[in-house]
Amino acid sequence: MKKVKSILLVDDDETTNFINELMISDMGITDELLQANNGKEAIDLLEERIKLDKTLPDLILLDINMPVMDGFDFLDAYQHLQFHKKPSVIIVMLTTSLNPSDVERAKQAEITDYINKPLTEEKINSILKDHAK
Repeated sequence: MKKVKSILLVDDDETTNFINELMISDMGITDELLQANNGKEAIDLLEERIKLDKTLPDLILLDINMPVMDGFDFLDAYQHLQFHKKPSVIIVMLTTSLNPSDVERAKQAEITDYINKPLTEEKINSILKDHAK
């Protein structure tokens, strides 16, 4: 099973975050698990880690529908961040949205994959197998 140094969960649903954290921790696939409740918190977290030269996430699991800053607004803001390993970061939209316009918009965005909730061990393993280096 592949591992990554750091994973960032970006989702406003506390229950989803709790379940995903438990599963990821139990799988032992990362040294560090970060969490943000919306896109703004995620951007702030990334900016702070860039400023302090801390490890940045190898994998970002991003919800679409969140208050303050949604997943698409996060992606817009993310494009302005500057850090050396940015091209290798895996960004996966993890959402319940089946809205065709969300699916199409996600295809246009610079993301690695688009998967539907719930997150499962199989989905995580597939993401890591297909995209982690």
